[in-house]
This record gives sequence, C-alpha cells and structure tokens, in this order.
Amino acid sequence: MKLYDELAEWWPLFSAPDDYAEEAAFFARVLTDACEPAPRTVLELGSGGGNNALHLKSKFEMTLVDLSPHMLAVSRKLNPECEHRVGDMRTVNLGRTFDAVFIHDAIAYMTSEAALGAAVSNAYRHCRAGGVVLFVPDRVRETFVAETKHGGHDGDDGRGLRYLMWTVDPEPTDTTYRTDFAIMLREQNGDTGVTHDYHIEGLFPRAEWMRLLREAGFEARSLTDEWGREIFVAKRSR
Repeated sequence: MKLYDELAEWWPLFSAPDDYAEEAAFFARVLTDACEPAPRTVLELGSGGGNNALHLKSKFEMTLVDLSPHMLAVSRKLNPECEHRVGDMRTVNLGRTFDAVFIHDAIAYMTSEAALGAAVSNAYRHCRAGGVVLFVPDRVRETFVAETKHGGHDGDDGRGLRYLMWTVDPEPTDTTYRTDFAIMLREQNGDTGVTHDYHIEGLFPRAEWMRLLREAGFEARSLTDEWGREIFVAKRSR
C-alpha cells in the first residue's frame, strides 16, 4: 500500500491533522464515559500518521503502535512527546496494560475472521480490568455502500495533493472490499505526477463483530456515531 510506504511523507496532505479534531473529541468522550475510572493511559493500535493522537494527547498519555515505520516517522514529527512502537496490532506485545485501547480505521486491514479475532484478542490483553477498547471500522457488512470521494490539501512548502477514491465490493459473499485511489502529487517546483494505489479491506457483519468481542472476554455494545459509522465499545470487566 503506497500510501503507508513510499507516499507516507505526503500523508498530512492526503489527510490533514486538523480535520480530526471533532472526531477525536467524540472518541475521547466515549473512552472516558465507558472506562472506570476515567482513563489516563491509552494505547492506539494502527495509529498511522498520528492525526488522532494529535488531539487525544492533551487528554491521555498516548502510546502509538503502527505496522509502518514510515507512518510512525510522520507521527513522531507531529507527536514527539508520545511513545512510538513499530508493531502488528495482532501480535505486538508491549508487556503492560493500559486504561483504554483505541483502534481507528486501521482495523479495516483485518481481512479475515482469524485476523480480526487476533486483533480483538490482543487489544483485550493490553486492556486493564475495568478498561475499555474502542473499535472504529469504516463499515460493517450491513452498512456498506459503494461510493466515490475526493479530497486533498496544499502544503505550506508548495507541495500539493489531490485524490479520487473509489470503493466497491466486487464479491458480496466474502469478507473484503476494495478501495482504489488515483493520487495526483505536485512537487515544490511545480512538477506533477499521478499514481494509483489500491487497498483490500475487511468487511464483517455486526453479529460477527459481537461474537468475536464476546469470545475474547469483552462486554460489548455497538453504537452509531455522529458520522453514521457503527462502532464497537468493548469493556474488559475482569
């Protein structure tokens, strides 16, 4: 996936950190309301370029884990005071627990039941008793809608990025969908180029989510957030 590798340095122009403020405030409220006592330490698995952490770190002590060292390099510039660790959300072992665990849309890269179950179980292992894990998938099977979107930003350094995103589900009977990106980049000297990237992402029914959460040991519920996504709040009671 080029976005998280060779194009990682362009990430702030693809997805601007300031655009995450409202969502991050919502996530902070959910974590605080669901956790007993209120959380102080939060582990973010699949933290990417650190856009959520930028807004959450004023409320929590954030530890950030991502599979891509390139994306962590972007995040370190944005969040130098946070601990950063390279790791796979399915297998990373930090050797300690946290008051809360947060997994944003990176959970979409779990494309099989086994992979999703491993990520859920690992989140459980890193969550203290009485703590909470918040999962924020872009879609569940019941809410999937094929769509196209576009976006991008200009940087203060003269660079710019624009993209067209096309999301489809070629095979509705499996557990994946596909997103293609056409990305135009403008360098500081004005030169432009276009690249194609595609991502295969996981898609699971609500019932499958709830089953995996219960089997891991969570007391779980789903809710629809302010942006129409169905998200999962999972509490570790013991």
